[in-house]
Formats: sequence, C-alpha cells, structure tokens
Amino acid sequence: MLSLQSIFAVAVLSYWEDTSLVSSLPLSLPLDIAGRHVLPQAAVPLPSTTTGRSPLRCHFNIISHPRRSRGITTRIKSSLQPEWWNKCDVRDLPYDSALRVLTAYHRAQGDLAISGRFVVPATNEYPVEWHGVKLARYVYTMKWWQRHIAQHKDRVTQLNQMGFIWDRLQPQWNLFMEGMTYYRSINGHVLVPAAFVVPRTDDWPKACWDLPLGSIVQRLRLRHDFLTGDNAVERRKQLDGLGFIWDVSEYNFVRFFRALRHFDQLERRRGSSVLREHSIRVPSKFVVPSGSEHGWPPDLWDFPLGAKCMAVRQKQLYVKNNTDRKQALDQIGFRWSGNATLGWLDVVHAAAIYSQMHGRVLNVPFSFAVPAPPLDEESNPQCLDTWPWPERLWGLKLGQRLKDVRLKGAYLKGPDAHVRRKQLDNLGFVWHPKRGRRKRFIE
Repeated sequence: MLSLQSIFAVAVLSYWEDTSLVSSLPLSLPLDIAGRHVLPQAAVPLPSTTTGRSPLRCHFNIISHPRRSRGITTRIKSSLQPEWWNKCDVRDLPYDSALRVLTAYHRAQGDLAISGRFVVPATNEYPVEWHGVKLARYVYTMKWWQRHIAQHKDRVTQLNQMGFIWDRLQPQWNLFMEGMTYYRSINGHVLVPAAFVVPRTDDWPKACWDLPLGSIVQRLRLRHDFLTGDNAVERRKQLDGLGFIWDVSEYNFVRFFRALRHFDQLERRRGSSVLREHSIRVPSKFVVPSGSEHGWPPDLWDFPLGAKCMAVRQKQLYVKNNTDRKQALDQIGFRWSGNATLGWLDVVHAAAIYSQMHGRVLNVPFSFAVPAPPLDEESNPQCLDTWPWPERLWGLKLGQRLKDVRLKGAYLKGPDAHVRRKQLDNLGFVWHPKRGRRKRFIE
C-alpha cells in the first residue's frame, strides 16, 4: 500500500511538462536518512539544485519560501506552468500586439475600464503572447504611454474610439485620493469598509472603477503604504484634510461614548428638572432615531446604541485591556452589570419603601411612579432630608414593573428566581389582586 507521501510525490512530479518520464518512476520512492522521499538521479532531468531533494520539499518552497530560494523557485515555476502560459516579457511586445489584446477586451467587455485584477485568459479571442498577463498593469502606465503613444497621434485616435481611460495613467496615489474624495462626497465620511470596491456606476469616475479602495485603506493603516519617502508628510496632510480615520478602534469608542452622553442628557431633559444620579440605562433594542426633530447629531443617526451597550458588557467591546476607556465610562455612569440585574435592585428597593409606607402590604397601583420631592420657585428640590424616596429611584414606574412581574414573570427567570420570589413574599407582595376598580391612590 502506498504511503501518503508517495502519492503526493507522484502528484507533484505530474506537473512537469514531460509526463512520459513520470510514468517511468517507481511508485515506491527510496527514503533518505531523514525519512524523506528522494528522486532518482537520472529519473527526471530536474535542475541541478533540486536533484536528490524531496519533490514535496521543492513544491513547498514554491509556496512558502519564494524569497529564500528565489532562483530555484523561478526555474521550477516555469516547468510547472501549463503550455499556454506566457513566457515572454510583454513590455518588449510592439504596439500592434497591445492593440490586438485591447481590441479583444473591448469586444468582450464593451469598454477599456480594465480591472487591476483582470488576467488575460488563455482563449482564442486573445493573442497568445498576452495569456496569463495582468493587462492593466502594463497598458495603464506612463512607461507604456511614453514608449508607444506619446509620439503617435494616430494611436491616440485609435484608443479614444475604444474608450481608453487616460486618467488611469496617473500615479496610483492620485487615483486613490480621487476615489477617497468621491467616497466622502457620496457617504459623508471616509470610513471605508475593508471589502469596498469602487462600483461601475455613473457616480464614480471611470478611472476609479474596480479600485479596491477598502483594501488600500487597510494597507495604508497597517503597512503605511504610500506614506514613505519625501512625500509622506504632504500625503498625511491630504488625508487629514479629508477626515481620514487613522485609529478605527478609537474612533468607534469615541462615537459610542458621545452617543451615551447625549442619551443621558436627553433623558434628563425629558424627566423632571431635578438631576438624577449618574446611571445611564439604555434599552437593549434602542437605536438612535434619525431626523433633527429628535435632537440627535446627524453623524449618530441610526446608531445601535442598545446593542453596543450589551456588547461592551458581555464581550468587552471597545474596552478590552483598556482601563482608561473603562474609567471614562464609569465617570459618566455606565452600567456594567446590565439593566436587568440593576433594574431588579431598583424595583425591590422601591418595593421595600412602598411596603413599609403601607403596612407591609405591596399592592401597588399600575399607574404609580416613584415621586420626586416638590420644587421651590427656583426649581430646586425641597425636603430632601425627609423625603423617603432616594434620588436614583425618582420617576421609576413601580406599578408597571410589578405588573410585569405578575403577568410576564419579569425578573423571575434564571438562577435567582426563587430568591427574588422570597423577597417579594417578605414584602407582602399581592400576587393575585382583587378585581374591580381601585380606590383612588393618595400620595
């Protein structure tokens, strides 16, 4: 039975052009001292540097170590390529050859907006000498223009008839900045998604069609592409002028932080004029409404604030290994344990006060909300020292919460359910109130 290494060895050898020689190889190849398969010295006319080496090892070098064995890799690659693969330097081809391949592309696609990733296929429609070549890399360069077009006006006319995009001859940085400028005018920002590619629509210039704008932005942040050399400082200024986001993580946190503070400010305005303690409660499904009538800045519209708060609590979004951000959230009153847990603490605290005020009976009207103290002429609270309700409970709709406990089992799910039931029982909670019209409640 053949070993797995033997099968792979024969498979790799099958890529060589002279397959008749491969058929003469033994199915069980000899092993060296290290246990690797070794090619017979005269089995296949391999390059001298690979004779006696494991074919698997040679093939692995092609994929994983192109720089370490560049000379070997080049020779082996040429032998592994199929017969139709282009082996000539297309830069030395005459203009007529380039015109034929451009005409074939125009006949197939209807334009000359050639993507940078387009590779000339090995079909009869395209000249053989261009098979396997990334076409845009050669024809949309200043070197090609200077060599074949600059001194020939008749060729300019030929290319114009097919829609040659002359703006594509400018440097890659200029095309990138043009794409970023259009992206900002369309979207209002330059936070480009990593997978974004410029679409072929009238909103974009043809020179930028199929430009992998998101990928270029990622490489610019991570590898500082285009930001080395004498033009680095000037290019950074150009990006800053567009509002380029250098640190996406910091940008996202600042946006989340702004949304939290704005939410807290709006909640205070909607409630009484009395300031409550710093404790921000955002519903888990809350999304920032769009429209200026709601009082939110336009750049925060449709922001899923509730979902982001849950992600910060459960997955440490924005704050993992960052104590400064955690402290900033603590200072504005962010709730780390979630609304459900702390919500129950508020409910049971208010229920205890209500029960004590009503003879150890907890039968709260549905419309009851924890009252705030009366205000003086300057809208300052009075009788704070004697007021029975803590400031953080003012405005809490206790009647609605306890009704949800009865009808929906709110707060009574999970491992703490039996403990919470006992707490309510000890406070005299009425699980089945009498039906009929209640007596009017007097505070």
